[in-house]
Amino acid sequence: MSANPGEPPPSLFRHPDFLRLWAGQTISGFGSQVTILAVPVVAALTLKVSPFEFALLTTLEFLPFVFLSLPAGVWVDRLRRRPILIAADLGRALSLLSIPIAHALGLLSLWQLYLVVVLNGCLTVFFDVAWQAYLPSIVERRQLVDGNAKLETTRTVAQRLGPGLAGILVTIFAAPFAVAVDAISFLCSALFLSAIRRAEPHDAGDGERAEGRPSMRQDIAAGLRYVRGHPLLGPMVATIAIEILFGSVADSILILYLVTERGFSPAMIGLAFSIGSVGVISAALLAGRVTRIIGVGPMLIVSAIGSSLSWLLVAAAPDALLFAGLVGTILSLGLFGVFWNINAVSLRQAITPGPLLGRANATMRFVSWGLMPVGTLLGGFLGGAIGLHATIWVGALGCVLTFVPVLLSPLRGVRAMPSVSPALADV
Repeated sequence: MSANPGEPPPSLFRHPDFLRLWAGQTISGFGSQVTILAVPVVAALTLKVSPFEFALLTTLEFLPFVFLSLPAGVWVDRLRRRPILIAADLGRALSLLSIPIAHALGLLSLWQLYLVVVLNGCLTVFFDVAWQAYLPSIVERRQLVDGNAKLETTRTVAQRLGPGLAGILVTIFAAPFAVAVDAISFLCSALFLSAIRRAEPHDAGDGERAEGRPSMRQDIAAGLRYVRGHPLLGPMVATIAIEILFGSVADSILILYLVTERGFSPAMIGLAFSIGSVGVISAALLAGRVTRIIGVGPMLIVSAIGSSLSWLLVAAAPDALLFAGLVGTILSLGLFGVFWNINAVSLRQAITPGPLLGRANATMRFVSWGLMPVGTLLGGFLGGAIGLHATIWVGALGCVLTFVPVLLSPLRGVRAMPSVSPALADV
């Protein structure tokens, strides 16, 4: 049955399976904030590691997102998605529980922390790729924006409020034992996922068709080919690439510029980020309503235009208005970034064939995570070569190009959430 594009979709508050997914994601999202704080504290205070050992901990946590995203997309497309989600949650819970157990026995070592962060990074890659491929299995196409908006809202709230809660828990229980809170949150998420009743479609992650299956390399290439050649996804990935690359150039030296050249205190920077976070929360709450009014494609174009201009605010601000410019940049990046994320993920879920959805998600994540260190290194090099403020201008001016690929694409005419394109379903 077709629905009026402007008509609100059925409420997801009356959708038991979505509520289970949402509850699990919310609980584990808050729990993860504890680990983000507690594991570095364990390394610094309990194990008293050197600066190099501490930096290596962060690097090892980051590497799975660069090197495992594309293979993870293949496996997500070959297997059922819900078992992957449950296994990832259980695996993360067990690995994190090993930290307080080893500490209580006096056996905790830096090598164990390294192993835990690598394992958790690998499992998180699989979980993140799989849940985006799984959501279309439990909600209708016209509910995707609403579903992603709700998930983005709680993720954003967890990122903003979670660190404060994590600080309290680390203070009360000591860092090694506070990690157990995150482990329990993953167990709760696995229980909620296990309670979902709706079965996945047979064409989503069907790993039983092993005969004649392409190699891992062929499957990865097929996913890359699909995204690159799609008239909507291709321009979207180009927009993401430009924004990540040049945004990372500016972001990599922003704090250094504010502190060393403009005399900002940590408290002023923290206040600016707190005020700017209003944009993130507002966007998550308003995304569904605004998208219904202006349409999916125009919403993506508006989001790209807004993001493309955001860095100009802090780059062009004179000293007297630099704080306001910083707040404006943070608020704008949050507002338009969340608008983009919700609609881009929803559109990708709607138009990608089920057997390719994991690889499409993985391709987008690979572009994001792969270009981020490139932009960061470039920003550091330019900061030393041409100066910090000039480097922020390079990033800001480069970001101005962000909206061009989507503006010139067929997205201009996409109002309602489209369906899978038969011409592009086979790759």
